[in-house]
Amino acid sequence: MRHLFDVMLHFKINGNVISIEPYGSGHINITYLVVTNEKRYILQKINNSLFKDVEKLMNNIYLVTNHLKKKCCNKAVLTLVETLDDKCYLTLDNEYYRVYDFIENSVCLQIPRSTQEFYSSALSFGEFTNILSDFDASQLYEILPNFHNTVDRFSKFEEALFNNKSNRARLAGPEIEFALSRKSIINKIVSLIDSGEMPLKVTHNDTKLNNVLLDEKTFEGLAVIDLDTVMPGSVCYDFGDSIRFGCNSSYEDEEDLSKVYFKMDMFEAYVKGYLSSMVDISDIEKQYLVDGAILMTFECGIRFLSDFLDGDTYFKTTKENHNLYRCRTQFKLVSEMESKKEEMLEIIKKYS
Repeated sequence: MRHLFDVMLHFKINGNVISIEPYGSGHINITYLVVTNEKRYILQKINNSLFKDVEKLMNNIYLVTNHLKKKCCNKAVLTLVETLDDKCYLTLDNEYYRVYDFIENSVCLQIPRSTQEFYSSALSFGEFTNILSDFDASQLYEILPNFHNTVDRFSKFEEALFNNKSNRARLAGPEIEFALSRKSIINKIVSLIDSGEMPLKVTHNDTKLNNVLLDEKTFEGLAVIDLDTVMPGSVCYDFGDSIRFGCNSSYEDEEDLSKVYFKMDMFEAYVKGYLSSMVDISDIEKQYLVDGAILMTFECGIRFLSDFLDGDTYFKTTKENHNLYRCRTQFKLVSEMESKKEEMLEIIKKYS
């Protein structure tokens, strides 16, 4: 921990550091809460194994946060703290760090406890995309190429299955069969993007509920956080990732699948909020929002399954078969959404 105190000496912070403790539950970067005698901050060690060009990653975040600040004068915005040499991140001993101002009086939820909280997150994500509608997306580096390309993701799953590096395929027979039986759906949105029928917009690309900070008293949206994956993308993917995360009745790694089901009341709350704050959304985007939800849930499931087959090399795990449990919850939700698709489409029409 002493090393982290030394890291903070390189940033323009207020006061003297009192404590640095692990914070949050993210899978990718390592996050800490830093407390000084004047203020609180978020310190993150950037995962440069995943984000191989940290300079371009941080330039994306710098550009987007500056744009948000100019247009969100009455709302909280994720704010980078500069280093002593006026950079937005620190390189130290081949490690990379960034610091954000801590957004006070906020709460970060893993699962929405009410439809109102999920509605608030929908407003925030919809507004986030709208605010960036006049941002020149060509300025952004595609930090993770093919991040939500379901065709590419499925190909990587097939490769992981073929290689079976961890010799675990025998433990995931039903999950493998489930994935292979749905190969026909993977091209639905990718083909529309490739043909130009589906517009590309500056999107967040990781719209889980815990990437929106809510006011701890009113539970209204305060700020969208975790901007590592802000890139050009489809709003169907952003919408879908929120749904697959927030409409789950339990935790992402729930072992007891009887506790996992799709919450239709949460879905309706999110649709209502998202479509009310998304001013510029095309008919074809609305038409494929439900497909986006199914595809993003399926994609997440095959990513967890692929990592399980590869020996848990990507997502952090804390227990045996962790990624397999994660995969199972996603596939349970896919099945439920498939059975409720017509009802979900009617809700989209209701708020369009």
